[in-house]
Amino acid sequence: MGFPRLRHQLALPALAASAALVTGAVALSTSLQPSLAQGTPSLMEFRWDNTKDYRKLYFFMTETQRLKRSEYYLILRPKDRKTAILKLSISVPSYFDTKIDPKRVKLCKMSEGGMMSRTKCQETIPATIEVSADGGAIEIFPDTPVPDTGTIGVYMNIFNPFNIGMYQFNALAQAPGDVPMAGYLGSWLIQIDPPNN
Repeated sequence: MGFPRLRHQLALPALAASAALVTGAVALSTSLQPSLAQGTPSLMEFRWDNTKDYRKLYFFMTETQRLKRSEYYLILRPKDRKTAILKLSISVPSYFDTKIDPKRVKLCKMSEGGMMSRTKCQETIPATIEVSADGGAIEIFPDTPVPDTGTIGVYMNIFNPFNIGMYQFNALAQAPGDVPMAGYLGSWLIQIDPPNN
């Protein structure tokens, strides 16, 4: 009679230890859920080419996962430009391997979003838009020079590239005048994330 009772007493701690292991495993598996990416610039950014001349520009995108269709809003605030814009050029990294259709790109007067509202194109600014054959540059020629007041931006509706990582788009603007030189306005540092599954 004493032997079965001893066996029962020894089994209780083993059962408790097994339950603790199972509970810990469940807690660990629920805590390792992937976080959802946001379509806005992060608070901390890493750039390969870090120079004092780099100027960060604000952007918003509706989807950050690779191969997903996304709306890009590349914003230029009044503080980002000192003169009117006769021509806007955007350099696109060579490894941003997706097709940019000029019909899905437009220059807009932008409404910059926040906590209660979404970034959106309020009014299209008439312009001729060209994309280079290799996709490395977007050239925007407004019908009339765009003044340096108000928030403007470039809207694009494209599929995100396959490769995840960071992509630096640079903005150069040509001001009205005799000298046809383009000046650097800043850069949008866009991150493409892996799928959530």
